[in-house]
Amino acid sequence: MRTQETTSELERSMISIIRVFHNYSGHKCKLKKAELKDLINAEMSLFITKIQESEIMDELFADLDQNGDLEIDFQEFIALIAMSGCDQV
Repeated sequence: MRTQETTSELERSMISIIRVFHNYSGHKCKLKKAELKDLINAEMSLFITKIQESEIMDELFADLDQNGDLEIDFQEFIALIAMSGCDQV
C-alpha cells in the first residue's frame, strides 16, 4: 500500500468519499432515507442546500434509488456525487 505522500489527490478524495459513505451506512453499505438526509446536510452543504422539506428529500431519494429497493447503495450514491459536482467545476 502506498503512503500518504505517494497517494494522489484523487485517490485521497476517493478514500474520503468511501469513508463518509460507510460512516453513515454502517456495515450494511446502504443508506436509508434518513441516513442520506443526515449525510447531505452534514457533509455536502457546499454543493447541496440543506434539505429541510420531506418532499424534496422524497424526490431526490426516488431519483437516486435506481433499483427501487428503498435504500441507496454506493453506486447510487456516486450518482449524487457526480450530479453535485457538475455545477462546481
